[in-house]
Amino acid sequence: MAHSIYICSAEGNTGKSTIALGMLETFARRAARVGVFRPVARSTDERDYVLDHLLDHDGAVEISYEDAIGVDYEAVHSDPEAALATIVRRYKAVEARCDVVVVVGTDYTDIGSPTELWFNARIAANLGVPVLLVLGGRASGGQGLAASVASDQLGEDLARSPEEFVQIAELAVDELTREHATLLGIIANRADPDRLDEIVAAVSRVARHEAIAQGTDTADGVHVWAVPEDRYLVAPSMRTIMEAVGGELVSGAEDRLTREALTVVVAAMSMENVLPRLVEGSVVVIPGDRSEVLLGVLLAHASASFPSLSGIVLSGGIPLAESVDLLLSGLRSTLPIIRTKLDTYASAIAITQARGRLAAESQRKHDTALSLFETHVDGSKILDLLDVSRPEVVTPIMFEYRLLEQARAARKRIVLPEGYDDRILRAAATLLRREVADLVIIGEEIEVRARAIGLGLDISKAEVISNHDAVLVGRFAREYEQRRAHKGMTFERALEIVTDVSYFGTMMVELGLADGMVSGAAHTTAHTIRPSFEIVKTRPGIDTVSSVFLMALADRVLVYGDCAVVPDPTAEQLADIAISSARTAAQFGVDPRIAMLSYSTGESGSGADVDKVRAATALVRERAPELPVEGPIQYDAAVDVAVARTKLPESDVAGRATVFIFPDLNTGNNTYKAVQRSSGAIAIGPVLQGLRKPVNDLSRGALVQDIVNTVAITAIQAAEE
Repeated sequence: MAHSIYICSAEGNTGKSTIALGMLETFARRAARVGVFRPVARSTDERDYVLDHLLDHDGAVEISYEDAIGVDYEAVHSDPEAALATIVRRYKAVEARCDVVVVVGTDYTDIGSPTELWFNARIAANLGVPVLLVLGGRASGGQGLAASVASDQLGEDLARSPEEFVQIAELAVDELTREHATLLGIIANRADPDRLDEIVAAVSRVARHEAIAQGTDTADGVHVWAVPEDRYLVAPSMRTIMEAVGGELVSGAEDRLTREALTVVVAAMSMENVLPRLVEGSVVVIPGDRSEVLLGVLLAHASASFPSLSGIVLSGGIPLAESVDLLLSGLRSTLPIIRTKLDTYASAIAITQARGRLAAESQRKHDTALSLFETHVDGSKILDLLDVSRPEVVTPIMFEYRLLEQARAARKRIVLPEGYDDRILRAAATLLRREVADLVIIGEEIEVRARAIGLGLDISKAEVISNHDAVLVGRFAREYEQRRAHKGMTFERALEIVTDVSYFGTMMVELGLADGMVSGAAHTTAHTIRPSFEIVKTRPGIDTVSSVFLMALADRVLVYGDCAVVPDPTAEQLADIAISSARTAAQFGVDPRIAMLSYSTGESGSGADVDKVRAATALVRERAPELPVEGPIQYDAAVDVAVARTKLPESDVAGRATVFIFPDLNTGNNTYKAVQRSSGAIAIGPVLQGLRKPVNDLSRGALVQDIVNTVAITAIQAAEE
């Protein structure tokens, strides 16, 4: 039986989709198969973007868009009872395939609010799914985007007071109770950040009365949380604005249409009056025949002394003069410029009425939504109330989430030397917003921050340090000269070397200015780790720097080593690799049982390669007698219980191995890639081990999530030092 939750609201525009995303992420921590179901689709004319976004989440089980929908609004209008029966039947088909299901109620896009809340309550009651009620924090239920025309304001919402929250909570709870729906909790979403405690206290009184009415112990009855308003979540993207004004992109980069617009500035005046009104993240509406204002605004956007803009809308449908068009193409600005046929005032009104959407294209919205939910809603409490137990299996997304949890608890300072790589900036924004680690980004501050702003990313909490900072370069050079004096190093040569980003970052780690380093997205493995060999060096008792991959299979995590560093290890090096790998496994929650792999099992084979593994196994037993280890052993005997019973029936490791040590790099590298490609496993790494302080290398093809995971791993390693 699935342990589901029904997320509904009493009106539109409550930000219910952000709560649904947070619940999906929360379920994915414990459940291997998380489903998504939408009883009533938003529209028959276009795909439901909320449902699309949730189905695309890594934690959601594969369910087709069509299977995840109950009915459309037309079916509800035509015959509510038949529609309800269809919804129940289609939900049960999804439930049968899942451990938990996130059911997302209607969005008030069609029928009237009182009727729609009644229908949501009936659906929840008939599905037998408890309700998580979402209340909106805006009295108008509208947008958070304001427009400035000189001193006039064109529509700013008013935050709901605690008393207003109580009123709407009472109406909604009464309706749910009347239809026999079970209320699990209430979330006051988009609430006034300065009054969260007041709002929770006020709404809790309503929840307490409901708990008593349900005959539930008040302590474990209906729970209340408040999530604050965040302007980026409600801000429309430039793409949404382009659709709202019926415009077309005439200049700028297509990918910059994902950036959110925070305010609207109407620039129908001279430039000296426009400039003071420009603010960070604004979209500027300019009459199409005011080319001098257009060029002035573009110049201000490019200037380091003025705010970075989200885009420009040219009103009136007036084509640009050929000479201005030529000038724009020569400027090669990435700032989106949209042309619309609407006049200036109508454009401003249309923009202020545009709604922000939680969509996959907006990384910032996605990260912000999850961060707000994690910070303000007790997801673990909801899981306990729904009796979602911890499974024996560990899925890739469960493992990734545990990495983030461990790193967040450690809260270490990690340096990222490749500040000019967009993937690094995107990963940094996610890490900072989710509070996984404190970050230092190497690069020229103005350039790095400007690039991040242009990508619509918030890295304001990161420290940005130039690798040409005179004070640090001098300090690092003196230190490096002393450490490499035996190699004839001079201060002048050291000054040149330490400005290299890998050396600069490594020196920060070594001198305690950072707890760990992650690099390699734009540099080779050798470039990334060579400085650590020279400066950081190995841990006491370990002579070999090696690596492992954390292989997240469908139901468990295995550790493979070495797949990236040591080409042809000796028996002593293999023993080092095994002991380091066991330690790494334990750091990440994997109970280490070591298989020393070879083409022969036990005493059945002979030859130099088998003898090397046999000798390495003996060294591990001698140096770390507490570690369970078996070798030489073939891969099938290490993982398959039936094979193990035949070949090594007395072994505690055979058939149950979790740490696999390959005899050479050729075998290890090919095996991890074969398993990754053939089984769909997520390979996290390479994770370097054996160093005194953590330095980790990225693949040059690393995705943003790979970088996030590697930073989390580095922070966890740093916490163990």
